[in-house]
Amino acid sequence: MTNQVSEFPTERTFQYQHSLPPLPVPSLEGSLAKYLDAVRPFATEEEYQVTAAVVKRFGEGIGKDLHQKLLQRARTRRNWLEEWWLNAAYLEMRYPSQLNVNFGGPAPYLEHCWPPTEGVQLQRTSISMWHTLQYWDLLRTERLDPHKAGNVVLDMDQFRMLFCTCKIPGVTKDTIINYFKTESEGPCPSHVVVMCKGRFFSFDAVCDGYILTPPELLRQLTHVKQCCEGEPAGDGVAALTSEERTRWAKAREYLIGIDPANKTILEIIQSSLFVVSLDDAKPYATAENYTPVTREALTGDPTIRWGDKSYNSLSFADGTFGSNCDHAPYDAMVLVTHCYYVDQQLKATDGRWKGSETVRPMPLPEELVFTVDDRVRSDVAHAKQQYFETTQDLQVVCYAFTSFGKAAIKQRKLHPDTFIQLALQLAYYRQHGRLGSCYETAMTRRFYHGRTETMRPCTLEAQNWCHTMLLPAASAEAKRKALLLAFNKHNKLMAEAQNGKGFDRHLLGLYLIAKEEGLPMPDLFTDPLYSKSGGGGNFTLSTSLVGYTTVLGAVAPMVHHGYGFFYRIGDDRIVASCTAWKSSPETDAEALFQNLVSSLHEMLHLATTAQL
Repeated sequence: MTNQVSEFPTERTFQYQHSLPPLPVPSLEGSLAKYLDAVRPFATEEEYQVTAAVVKRFGEGIGKDLHQKLLQRARTRRNWLEEWWLNAAYLEMRYPSQLNVNFGGPAPYLEHCWPPTEGVQLQRTSISMWHTLQYWDLLRTERLDPHKAGNVVLDMDQFRMLFCTCKIPGVTKDTIINYFKTESEGPCPSHVVVMCKGRFFSFDAVCDGYILTPPELLRQLTHVKQCCEGEPAGDGVAALTSEERTRWAKAREYLIGIDPANKTILEIIQSSLFVVSLDDAKPYATAENYTPVTREALTGDPTIRWGDKSYNSLSFADGTFGSNCDHAPYDAMVLVTHCYYVDQQLKATDGRWKGSETVRPMPLPEELVFTVDDRVRSDVAHAKQQYFETTQDLQVVCYAFTSFGKAAIKQRKLHPDTFIQLALQLAYYRQHGRLGSCYETAMTRRFYHGRTETMRPCTLEAQNWCHTMLLPAASAEAKRKALLLAFNKHNKLMAEAQNGKGFDRHLLGLYLIAKEEGLPMPDLFTDPLYSKSGGGGNFTLSTSLVGYTTVLGAVAPMVHHGYGFFYRIGDDRIVASCTAWKSSPETDAEALFQNLVSSLHEMLHLATTAQL
């Protein structure tokens, strides 16, 4: 995910989009066999036999018909899953998406040139904004090299969704609106929206064909800050985006109904390049403890971020930064790639602007003032109340493990990601006395408009290894053998998932065809082991490797008794964010991280004495 940028590119960013292979449909037999293998760690022998019979009936009966219909669908679409996934995973969901769907995270700049410092918020924001605008220009002019895995070209379509994109609430289903265009496609909006103390401002980030310089951006940001200082806070209409989706849709309709000018303001926010949030919070994070800024990114002030926007850039009063993004239009790797680009640019320039200090004459930011009445104020108050109640229930920890990282793991000829996933399984097993159903993101971008597949790390082999690790009588040799088997199984499943041979999305497709055709729901999806093993979005551990860069993110757990777990792997450190709901008596994110630390040490010791 490095950003190769070419002055005179031989390959344009989106040039291979039309030559990517279609998303394949796996074989029914293969998917059902993998599913049975995946449920085994969660079943007694008796339960397993019942589920095996259910799966056999499905494979020989209704499943065959549904599979044929899925193949038929795949013949007329280059990605049979794309529309379904967007609707089922995101747009049809009715719970509040800002906390349950969005991902947020800390910017890594505090590790080098921008440690927490007061009095530099606006100056740093102007420089960070300038680099972000350069990245937008790279995408506009298609000078960002297409991503590849080895020689295999990866789909770049999601990068069109980073800028000028917003989710619009609907009463039964949301929609995504995207205004981004490359230069060859035509004009693209170039304004940004700045939010401060519950108020909205907008200005064009381009003047006479040139992107505003940091001194010019600073002038605009200073004006916004001066307008808000010593003044009462605005109406905080943005808090409505944190509401339950149908409630927000109705509040939005009402807002437009009381004054047509409100519709214009909404369109300005929706079409903006991105939102900049000037936040008075001072999270004071460190390179070892990112918890305060990660918590603030996920659960901060709802009146100064637009929860439906594809990118909210959060600027804190102590000179640190974060982000909060809607997950519907793209996956985290898009933002990670962008933030890593900014991080590298800041490192190269020591976080300074070395260009012209001249500020051209240009219009000052315009304030966008919604017309509100008592009902809107009441809707905002309700939204804030439910948001604060939920966010106060979310436990967030984010620490750096600095004893070792990728270098030491690879030296022992082990895959770093698999290493951490198995350490997490052992940590959970040690803490809870059982295995946790686990989702890990597998990327399917080698296919047209590919996004993700589920990889299930909680295998029978992982279970056997965890069990062996906690047996006092087990020899080091037995532990090593079990570990190696778990590693090999994990690597095999991940490779299959990335190559379009996972089974979760396939089962989802079969489920959705049955639903769309009004058929009785097949037993496979109502069988207790289906949800117990994580099916239907019931994974206890919701995990993702954010990459091998400096950028990290965080998400809320998928289920009430579960954990959200994101991590990044550096050469000499592993940084992980872990979330849990405080109201669940079972979970404790702090304890899980400490158990993870113990597991990492034990595993490296095991690998060192063995040199597997």
